[in-house]
Amino acid sequence: MNSDYLHWQSIPTRWKDNDVYGHVNNAVHYSLMDTAINEWMITVPGFDPLESDQIALCVESHCVYKAEVSFPDTIELGLRVGKLGRSSVRWEAGLYRRSDGGLIAEGYFVHVFVGRTDRRPSEIVDPIRAEMQKLVIA
Repeated sequence: MNSDYLHWQSIPTRWKDNDVYGHVNNAVHYSLMDTAINEWMITVPGFDPLESDQIALCVESHCVYKAEVSFPDTIELGLRVGKLGRSSVRWEAGLYRRSDGGLIAEGYFVHVFVGRTDRRPSEIVDPIRAEMQKLVIA
């Protein structure tokens, strides 16, 4: 696994994640990245997606698939911040198979923080920004 990722989550695959070809369907990779990012936002800096004055909208996402993974494998998902702007953040994720450390996929999500009501870009507030800084790669 890659030490450039600064936050890790273990995610067990589920029976329903496998598709007709016998491996985890590509859409699941996006869901896992989105879940890991939002879990971090809620638990680490305390972002409240239901009550916060601003929300984070995904404006771009991408995934490159490197290898198959199948139920009952466990995925180790590494997370880092590739770029932290005034109102945007580029989250980068690496998905690895726990059993052998093999790289499954690499992807990213770009979030733009906007006002909940006006949907206009707004500066990422502390403590969210301060915690994101800890995940920025050199």
